[in-house]
Amino acid sequence: MENNPKNRTFETHKRSGTTTVGQAISQMFAKYQLEAKFEETYVGAHWEKIMGPVIASRTTRAYVSNGTLYVEIDSAPLRNELLLAKQKIVLNINREMKAEIIKEMVFL
Repeated sequence: MENNPKNRTFETHKRSGTTTVGQAISQMFAKYQLEAKFEETYVGAHWEKIMGPVIASRTTRAYVSNGTLYVEIDSAPLRNELLLAKQKIVLNINREMKAEIIKEMVFL
């Protein structure tokens, strides 16, 4: 039973002076000031997860540029409802991202 690979436990040892992959990526993002751009891209790419499938299915395009979320909706009634809930949407997205990514929201 000891020779069975499924029963083996693996210990991880961190050598002093080493960096994890996650730490290295975070450092690279900070050095090249990519974190804000990555977060902006994340919002557009995960629009359905953030807003839900109903709204996402009526969204033609959603992207962030310089802190402004641009959303193109193909339904006028839905666009009007989202316009009324604009501040709440901005707060929810920023809460989801755990940072103030979105400062303004514009409907196209």
